[in-house]
Amino acid sequence: MKQSGKTLRTRGAKTRVALALAMGGLGGVAHAQSSVTLYGLVDTAVRYTTHANAAGDDKVQLANGGVSESHWGLRGAEDLGGGNKVVFQLEDRFFANSGVSDPAYPFFNTAFVGLQSSTLGRLTLGRQTNPLADAVLQTYVSAPWLPTVYQFRPEVGMAQGVWTSNMAKYAASWHDVRLELSYAFGGTAGSFGAGSQIGASLAYVPQGPLRLAAAYLDARDAVNAGAHFKAWTAGAAYSFGNTSVNFGWAQNREDSGFVGNFPNGPFSVAQLTALKFNTFSSREMFFGGISQSVGHATHLSANVWRTLQDGKTQSGDGNATQFQLLADYNLSKQTDVYLEGDYSLYRGGLIGAQLQGFCGVSAAAGSTQLGMMAGLRHLF
Repeated sequence: MKQSGKTLRTRGAKTRVALALAMGGLGGVAHAQSSVTLYGLVDTAVRYTTHANAAGDDKVQLANGGVSESHWGLRGAEDLGGGNKVVFQLEDRFFANSGVSDPAYPFFNTAFVGLQSSTLGRLTLGRQTNPLADAVLQTYVSAPWLPTVYQFRPEVGMAQGVWTSNMAKYAASWHDVRLELSYAFGGTAGSFGAGSQIGASLAYVPQGPLRLAAAYLDARDAVNAGAHFKAWTAGAAYSFGNTSVNFGWAQNREDSGFVGNFPNGPFSVAQLTALKFNTFSSREMFFGGISQSVGHATHLSANVWRTLQDGKTQSGDGNATQFQLLADYNLSKQTDVYLEGDYSLYRGGLIGAQLQGFCGVSAAAGSTQLGMMAGLRHLF
């Protein structure tokens, strides 16, 4: 998840004045360095979509996002000495076409503070990305040069909303292996586990060509604490020369008593119902793609996703196949233009379901859908 930033640094020192005077000016000075970085990304595109409503009408719009979600944020650190530091991050996601914050998220969709050690790892507390999303984004995500979630990235929808509130997350690395463990508190009086979430991921991310990862998440319903929503993923990516290939598998399973009371995200019960998120007992996705760099300025990518669904009732059974072609050209290190095309086939209970990966009610109101967009993206 690459981002550029502009950093303001402040250097503070605590001088032991009394000691310095007593020792003839040979006092000690303890230095600590803090940094705060303002960063962000603005991305918008003109998008054409077929079957955009129940009547089967087409739609042309200035999209809420293109190949990335527009956002801005602050991240920083304070050096505590001895290889230890305090870290924090705040980030808001917004619509460049209207200037409003994305209503699917809280104003600060990322908001955490934590401690990081050069030897013991990192512990962060607050709203942040879950271990399953981290594992995919670090290894076998489609179009890997692009930061964040974007308009058409279906595998992201299998990560329980990507962000989780009330989370304590621990991350540690040993050489090229990265481990993440998380626990999100349900906060329900009289029922410690209700609404809670646990997660774990293990990723192999070397400097070499092969990257591997696997992850698991388990969320408990806030009302029916005995009902679970579980997610698994595993996959790999391999690079050779200017070419990268990725393969992944993900599965979501819902207990029959799970109705979607997620106090920690991703959405409200009403939103989940609109997205057909509560209609399946099992949803399984296989995906893969190939990305090619041409020179220093051009990236090309072709991707495919296949989803199989078992419904809680027979009407929920379905499948989907999705394809995408993407061309991205860098005008500079921070600005690029792109062309994207996607085509989807939906059957049975997956007609109208949210499988694009973007937060919001899906535009897939028919059994087929064609989408095309041309856009501009700038990082700062």
